[in-house]
Amino acid sequence: MRILHTMIRVGELDRSIRFYTEILGMKLLRKEDYPDGKFTLAFVGYGDELRNSVIELTYNWGVERYDLGDAFGHIAIAVDDIYHAVDRIRQAGGKILREAGPMRHGSTVIAFVADPDGYKIELIAK
Repeated sequence: MRILHTMIRVGELDRSIRFYTEILGMKLLRKEDYPDGKFTLAFVGYGDELRNSVIELTYNWGVERYDLGDAFGHIAIAVDDIYHAVDRIRQAGGKILREAGPMRHGSTVIAFVADPDGYKIELIAK
């Protein structure tokens, strides 16, 4: 068994695809409209779906916003140079929630950013 994907609902699909591809450097792997269900799915990731876990961006036509609630935590991404990654994300217009630095109760260096819908993404230094 392996994790295939994590699905998140987004309010503006093109905006989210731009964030994940242009700011986080993922690739748009596939995108498909489902007119009968009135939704579109887009899959993004750092590698193909056969060997990598990816993110499914679900856009329900006509829904611009979701209440994220308090149960969802974050998506974690390993980065080679966390300080450079945070600077690059900031310069590209990304929202930085926590600057890069050691965890409060440990030594792992992390940072947090938010996607356009407010989902938290943790960057973890390799």
